[in-house]
Amino acid sequence: MPWQNTRRRDDVVSTIGPSIKQKSVFLMNKYFTGDSIDYKQIIAIIIPIFVDQAFIILMSLLNTAMISSSGVAAVSAVSMVDSLNIFLINVFVAVATGGTVIVAQYKGKGNHEMVSEAASQAISAVAILSVVISGIIIIFHTPTLNLLFGQAEAGVFQNARIFLIGSCISYPFIAIFQAVTGALRGVAETKACLGLSLIMNLTYLGLNVLLITVFDMGVMGLVISMIIARVLGMAVSLIYLVKYNQTLRFQISNALKLHWSMLKKIMLIGIPFAAEQMFFNGGKLLTQTFIVQLGTLAITVNAIAGSISLLFQIGGNALSITVVTVVGQCIGRRSIADARKFIKSFIGLSSLFFVVAAAILLPLFPMIVKLFSPPEEIIPTIFGLTVLIAIIQPFLWSISFIMPSALRAAGDSNFTSISSLLSMWLFRVILGYLLGITFHFGIMGVWIAMVIEWGIRGTIFVWRFRGEKWYSRKLI
Repeated sequence: MPWQNTRRRDDVVSTIGPSIKQKSVFLMNKYFTGDSIDYKQIIAIIIPIFVDQAFIILMSLLNTAMISSSGVAAVSAVSMVDSLNIFLINVFVAVATGGTVIVAQYKGKGNHEMVSEAASQAISAVAILSVVISGIIIIFHTPTLNLLFGQAEAGVFQNARIFLIGSCISYPFIAIFQAVTGALRGVAETKACLGLSLIMNLTYLGLNVLLITVFDMGVMGLVISMIIARVLGMAVSLIYLVKYNQTLRFQISNALKLHWSMLKKIMLIGIPFAAEQMFFNGGKLLTQTFIVQLGTLAITVNAIAGSISLLFQIGGNALSITVVTVVGQCIGRRSIADARKFIKSFIGLSSLFFVVAAAILLPLFPMIVKLFSPPEEIIPTIFGLTVLIAIIQPFLWSISFIMPSALRAAGDSNFTSISSLLSMWLFRVILGYLLGITFHFGIMGVWIAMVIEWGIRGTIFVWRFRGEKWYSRKLI
């Protein structure tokens, strides 16, 4: 009878369903549950960060695509200055990460008073640093641009000047925003981080559509959008901390008072990481000068391929941020076994994300690259770079980026910073120049040097992780 066949199918589905669910729960318990935290808590931390990273990267992709409509000179200028922006903003993020680590460890220990003090001092430190750096770069913007991009074409250089000054004006606002969200991540309040990020970035995207696409204001439109969005992001994040957040118990008056003992703890993580970011991204900037020598089209290839590569890194970046909170809280409880287990699991999950991303994005490449309206002659080169990172990332990216985040969360900041600096300058910079310029491999040579450096750096971090020194330094 037909109804009997239906019952049999329902029986099969009801038998398979629980089996799949049970296997999923078993795997999640095996790899993402420990004595100090379970998989449900970890998922609750990861998902908002993943959504946030996906939105930020997609927005960056769309912004690059929109500015591409203003011409090759505009996209080249934004790409060049963004290298400097990343260099400087990562200094703020480094100090904010010091705050995240200390907040997470105090949270794991259960010391709520010190959680509040660590958060307020991290925000103070980042605010002061950002104002100083912003002022210096605005004053010396012309020598800075001449030093880094003096060989660029006149049109590219003028757009770069506008974008750099506008970016510097926005530094204090984005720095304070990063410090607030860093402190919130330390206590695993990633939903709040997501909400704040969406407010700022949706504003940025909406204003870009209006000023670049509708009013055709080019780079100036991008600058105005960025400043307004970051001012709003800072204001909303501080309002949330003061009026609505109960965990950090933040007060403006506490942030205005500097507590040197707490600042010292934050800087023990923040300063080595900031130095690493400065020299690491300084190496990237130097690599950018190689690319400038290759011409405007090479700069455009690098900008577009770099934007596409970020799509592959959404999952990995989310896990790299999450692992700081998870490992920091584990170390605060002195649960070393959990920290080891979760680091391995995060690296495995990140590699899986890269495989899935490659399977989805490579077939969509023709559609994605059309967003940027590039000259036809550079599309094969962009595709070649995209294939290169699609193949390499599942094997090398995670150990090169997630592993140092985890080690730093445990307090092993000096080793990770020194290792990153040496690998960057000995391999990515020197090898990039040899392959890209000396041996005439061009932009492909520069990118090959980059992935070789990932492998060398990742191998060093894996070796460190197998020992015991990475968790032996007590911060609190």
